Amino acid sequence: MKKALISLIPIIVLIAMLAFNVSILGSDSIQGASQVALLLATGIAVWLSMWLFKVPWSAFEEGIKSNIGNVTSAIVILLLIGAISGTWTMSGIVPTMICYGVKVLSPSFFLPAACIICAVVSLMLGSSWTTIATVGVALLGIGKAEGFSDGLIAGAIISGAYFGDKISPLSDTTVLASSIVSTPLFSHIRYMLITTVPSFVITLIAFTVIGLSVTPETPADMGLFTDVLSAKFHISPWLLVVPLITGVLIARKTPALIVLALSVVLASFAAIIFQPDIIRGIGQGTALAHGIQGPLSEWKIMLAGTVESIYNTVSLETGNAQVNELVMSRGMTGMLNTVYLIICAMCFGACMRAGGMIDALMKAMRKFTGNRVGLVASTVGTGATLNTFVCDQYLAIMLTANIFKDIYEDSGYENRLLSRSVEDSATVTSVLVPWNTCGMTQATILSTPTLVYLPYCFFNIISPLMSILVAATGYKIFKKKAPSA
Repeated sequence: MKKALISLIPIIVLIAMLAFNVSILGSDSIQGASQVALLLATGIAVWLSMWLFKVPWSAFEEGIKSNIGNVTSAIVILLLIGAISGTWTMSGIVPTMICYGVKVLSPSFFLPAACIICAVVSLMLGSSWTTIATVGVALLGIGKAEGFSDGLIAGAIISGAYFGDKISPLSDTTVLASSIVSTPLFSHIRYMLITTVPSFVITLIAFTVIGLSVTPETPADMGLFTDVLSAKFHISPWLLVVPLITGVLIARKTPALIVLALSVVLASFAAIIFQPDIIRGIGQGTALAHGIQGPLSEWKIMLAGTVESIYNTVSLETGNAQVNELVMSRGMTGMLNTVYLIICAMCFGACMRAGGMIDALMKAMRKFTGNRVGLVASTVGTGATLNTFVCDQYLAIMLTANIFKDIYEDSGYENRLLSRSVEDSATVTSVLVPWNTCGMTQATILSTPTLVYLPYCFFNIISPLMSILVAATGYKIFKKKAPSA
């Protein structure tokens, strides 16, 4: 117990520092202050572990190398998502989806519709990140045009995306949670439906009620919004071929890095073909900004504009402030603060693990697993807590499953109860933590701070509670049959 109390010190320091940063800087804290808080908490964890627990420095070095190594693919994906954000906007793909979406989606039912669309896409693709970065970005623009707040729109998008991801057989988190406790994949998915479907139904009801209570924009205002986009961009259904190809490649289980890279290339060609004036203007601005004198050939200007839209922050003047904000893209550069934050978060999680602090905290929680409800509640609480401590969804899933696997086995419960409890917590709560890789990524992609969209992520909030509620009723929760003599 003494070690568990000591292990709380770095966490308390981190939370206090982050709260101070947010109170002073707000969402701008991600630009450096949050990273300093994580590194300070990491230093305290290392100091306490080396001084009190006699953990050698080499253990921390190895832990940091391993943790950062585990997220290198996620970092590259994040950079490519930034490139997609830039190229899909400047090519007119996002504006086209917004213009068509505004005409199709009724403002009164936009929120539940956005939630369902993201759920279906994420279910087919098995990726909440890709769904949010593509369809989600377009829906965000449509929602803004229809007068909804950023937090509400992001909450609907994230709720749907994580519902689909959670029950998709193509999802890496679903496969991970089932395989780590030896639960057959489809048995795991079917068992999750007991808690997941009611959570999603309640979520849709909540968004429907909110949507009906919000006064929508007038048709004239909506028409003005789409007119501005149509005047600036060449809107064409042919631009939808790029997201269609992207979806097909993902459905065929093409590796994410390849899919995203190809999507950037296709969108870049689309930008040159459909929006030559915009790309030319960006290229000329780039040349002037770098002091290049004299005329440049057409292909050099177009190439410069395309590259600029891939990696840098690009803004366009449309004559409408709201549309200006909507079509501003940050490219790969806009993701660098998030990458910086992820690296710092991985250092913190690695040092907490290497110092034995996470194990000490988890052992202290085992005394709350005396009955069925206590066991599931402890599992759910641990998954959510680990998302805060180790700052990574995959680590939270693996650690929670490993911590409770023997306890469930000794208690005689089926493996699928553990795999479901892990998914009901570790998978869905990751996006609610500002310094978790998921929370940081989605806040960056949707340009909405985590704490702004958090109250509206109804599915992510309800799922852990539903898991505990179902455990309390005992519905479909069985113990393994004792082997016959």
